[in-house]
Amino acid sequence: MYLNTIDQPMQDLQQRKQQAVMRAAGNGERGMLAALVTNVFFAETLFDALPDVVFFVKDREGRYQVVNKTLVERCGLRDKAGIIGRNAAEVFPGMGATYLEQDKTVIETGAEIHDQLELHLYPDRDPGWCLTYKVPLRDERGVVVGVAGISRDLAMPDKKHPVYRRIAAAARYIQEHYDQQVQLADLARIADLSVSQIERYFHKIFHLTPRQMIIQTRLNAASNMLASDTSVTDIAAACGYHDHSAFTRQFKATIGVTPTEYRALLKRR
Repeated sequence: MYLNTIDQPMQDLQQRKQQAVMRAAGNGERGMLAALVTNVFFAETLFDALPDVVFFVKDREGRYQVVNKTLVERCGLRDKAGIIGRNAAEVFPGMGATYLEQDKTVIETGAEIHDQLELHLYPDRDPGWCLTYKVPLRDERGVVVGVAGISRDLAMPDKKHPVYRRIAAAARYIQEHYDQQVQLADLARIADLSVSQIERYFHKIFHLTPRQMIIQTRLNAASNMLASDTSVTDIAAACGYHDHSAFTRQFKATIGVTPTEYRALLKRR
């Protein structure tokens, strides 16, 4: 009985590996992508055990080839088959178009994305902040054949850190003055630290840079206000954006849709 419980998942894994390789070949991708997909299936089994991390591998067209269970669950789907072969715009209607553009940029330029602050809005799930990482997958000649990445839920702050109280005071200042122009020098003065120290400790304790926390706080407030009938222009001003277009650009870059589109998504939920 014990061997059977081990053998069946391994048989399922081998079958899905073979199907993924066949998909990659059928899509006209280079052979190296098939090999890469085969290798990352072992990583997939590990990422399946991490409920706070979304893991994925996509081909040159941005179509999912490998995903973990966390992504499936957050999309409100029953199994991985509902995602495999589709791109982000198809999986996340409305918000996914920006993710697809992001994938194409990585594939076309070979540039990596690190610590991209994003607010994900999944079906039947409250909005959640994540840090996204994406890297290009290359064949033996260095040609980009796909993209792999993770989106990690923001961790709780490390309240046991010896400098936590001083950094928390600076964080409270951001939360109370996000509608103003918050300067790094002001945060350093409040925490009685140097500018370099406050940047370092912010990242260690909150897993965010001060700038990322300012963006998060402003857009948190904005996303909540978008549930009301307040005009987008007034929301921008109330959240510290004196330039309406700058607010819209920042909102879309972080959340994946414009403020107006986000408001429409909220009404459909």
